[in-house]
Order: sequence, then structure tokens, then C-alpha cells
Amino acid sequence: MTRQIFEKYFKDYYSLVYRVAFTQMKGHADAEDVLQEVFVRLLKYQPQFENDEHEKAWFVRTTINICKDIIKSKWHSRTVSIDKIPDSDKLHFCLPYTGNDDTLWEILSLPDKYKNCLYFFYYEGYSIKEISQILKIPENTVKTNLRRGRQLLKEKLSESKHGG
Repeated sequence: MTRQIFEKYFKDYYSLVYRVAFTQMKGHADAEDVLQEVFVRLLKYQPQFENDEHEKAWFVRTTINICKDIIKSKWHSRTVSIDKIPDSDKLHFCLPYTGNDDTLWEILSLPDKYKNCLYFFYYEGYSIKEISQILKIPENTVKTNLRRGRQLLKEKLSESKHGG
């Protein structure tokens, strides 16, 4: 892989990989570690992409897989998750590319199957078919996860709005 090709991939996918990693890891440092690992794997394996969609899907899928590996690791189980940080202290954290988006914080607190579908659909603009391919789950499962995730999100937002 030439330097120019690698730089093009980096320029084209840096933001996407970082955002996806941040939604999974919920921390800037962890997201940066994942970002670095994704591009190391790109250099190491030099995948051949069939088209632009395949290329983008590789970056997203690789990012999610690295995040899952880190989350399952012993090291990660000994660190404190951002979920454990009191809401009053979350004011010191800023989500990348979103400004102060309280809805995104609530989405990030949902179970992975709902969080991933909602995030990819609303924040990355993927279609149900594309989410199905990225997450390797049936389209009907994506639809169900979106519906159930929206309902959970609505309940969480209603609770937080009413001080519940």
C-alpha cells in the first residue's frame, strides 16, 4: 500500500472510525486506541475492497470488532466506565462531533443491540439494509431493535425530563 493510498483512507475514514469507536468505548483515549488499531490492521492486512460500500463496511466492522475485543479483555474490566460517572460530572466531557447532545448520551447508555442500531441509523445515516450488513444480523432484527430502542429511549428521556 502506498503512502498516498493510506493517507486517503485515513482522511476519508478517520472521523467515522473515531465516532464509532467513541460510541462503543465511551471515552476519548479508548476511542483513539481503537482508531490507531484499525489503521494498523489496514496496513497489516491490506484488504482489497470490491467497492466503496465494502470499504466503508470494513472500517465500521473492524472498529466494532476491536472495541468488542477490548471490552472483553481483562484490562478493560479493571477500568472505570463512563457509565459509572455521575451525571453532574459528565458536563466535563464533550462527545466528538455532536456538541452537547443529551439524546446521544441516553443512546450510549442503552444495551448494545439497540445502541448500535440507533446510532448507525440516526447519527451515521445508514439504511436498515446497511446496518444489517455491518452488524451481520437480519434486516427484521434491525427493525425490531430500532423500534424497541426508540421505545426505551423515549422512556429514558421521559424519566430524565420528569426528574425520574
